[in-house]
Amino acid sequence: MTDLVAMSGIEKRFPGVHALKQARFDLRRGEVHALMGENGAGKSTLMKIMSGIYQPDDGRIEVEGRAVTINGPRAAQALGIGIIHQELALMNDLTVAQNIFIGREPRLRFGRLDEAALNRDAEAIFAAMKVPMDPRAEVRSLSVAKQQMVEIAKALSHRSRILIMDEPTAALNDRETNELFAIIRQLKADGVGVVYISHKMDEIKRISDRVTVMRDGAYVGTVEAADTPIATIISMMVGRELDHTEVAIPDLSGAPVALSVRGLSRGRMVRDVSFSVKQGEILGFAGLMGAGRTEVARVIFGADPREGGEIEVHGKPCAIRTPRDAVAHGIGYLSEDRKHFGLALGLDVRANIGLASLERFTKRLGRVDDGALAQVAREYISTLAIRTPSDRQEVKLLSGGNQQKVVIAKWLLRNCDILIFDEPTRGIDVGAKAEIYRLLQTLAEEGKAIIVISSELPEVLRLSHRIAVMCEGRLTGILPGGPGTTQEEIMRLATLRSDAMEGATA
Repeated sequence: MTDLVAMSGIEKRFPGVHALKQARFDLRRGEVHALMGENGAGKSTLMKIMSGIYQPDDGRIEVEGRAVTINGPRAAQALGIGIIHQELALMNDLTVAQNIFIGREPRLRFGRLDEAALNRDAEAIFAAMKVPMDPRAEVRSLSVAKQQMVEIAKALSHRSRILIMDEPTAALNDRETNELFAIIRQLKADGVGVVYISHKMDEIKRISDRVTVMRDGAYVGTVEAADTPIATIISMMVGRELDHTEVAIPDLSGAPVALSVRGLSRGRMVRDVSFSVKQGEILGFAGLMGAGRTEVARVIFGADPREGGEIEVHGKPCAIRTPRDAVAHGIGYLSEDRKHFGLALGLDVRANIGLASLERFTKRLGRVDDGALAQVAREYISTLAIRTPSDRQEVKLLSGGNQQKVVIAKWLLRNCDILIFDEPTRGIDVGAKAEIYRLLQTLAEEGKAIIVISSELPEVLRLSHRIAVMCEGRLTGILPGGPGTTQEEIMRLATLRSDAMEGATA
């Protein structure tokens, strides 16, 4: 059978980076082919070449057996190739149908928009997808999962036979993920080939037919998903054994409390929350999406106003009204959305590491001592093993794991002794995850007080000395860390609704 698409000998260089080295990939009709590798392995670069965003320096691309040149996204669309990026690219103020057919709207006489035809055409696509959707709804009113369905419909409106999905479930809960998988199975049945990029091993086993692994910009191999153990795929990805050692629970009985929160409240998302974190402790926060975990972190950091409650740092009450106040009290916050709230993507690694500590490097007349900042930045690049050609590399060109390390370096340079990590490994591969885990454990051993918010229960169990569980804005219980606690115990507390909280562990 002729492949839908076949790429071979693909080369791509950027300044200081050999991104792709004789890379290859193929996709068959009606299959889900997972593309995996550590951050920086070249996956996204290869797919951007397939979708016309980048042009290769060398190599061959065939679509249904015919050699093609894909010199832009429009050329890719003409060949039936669509891509759904991790960051959705929809216009919130337009309707679903308007987003799908933007620039290709049906027109009446004198150029007037034919809204009826526009909505009918959109309805036909959703009917084929077997997805209930109102084409007249404004995109801003939709959940992330529904917006993703709109992106898929938009790609199918171009008659895409090849659909690239980059981390499609990164912001979805389990129910929404199941809905997406139902759509993908329908696409397979219709003969569409799907390229599926994800770091979630359980998803890869559930949805994909084949798995291709890349490492350091080069092709490693292709295996059948059903017949290949997860451990084998991980080994292909990282080229080394990973440390799966469970976190050792330290004796912190005599350790001083670094952060204490009592009766913290803000609307329905933060309701009378109380807890403490000791120096040297990792407190994990678990709960379903919308439980209020991130909202608690944002109130503590002063990013959202506190309506009630008290915050103490090292035993002293603190009036934290802004992030500046929080930083002044030694609190650092690594947002779940590092690209919007953690990094200045247009600046280089050096500048990003120094962002929270610029006064330390500011000389007379407001000039920055660039030499001193460069020296410190290079020290953190070495200490945290940040993979970058230099400290002058734009941070947006780094992999997700290395971007996360830059954010960590920023707060370590500020010498914060209370660190809040919100989804620290979202969008990060297994190798980079292991490095982040080791780093968090090292920081705790050095006496930092650490809060880790994570939607991945195995991650919470592996990292945490204690586990705080939230549901509907309330803290429903605090469990011990270590092998004695199970995912089932966490889920019981994570689904303990407000009207059933009497008698719950406080």
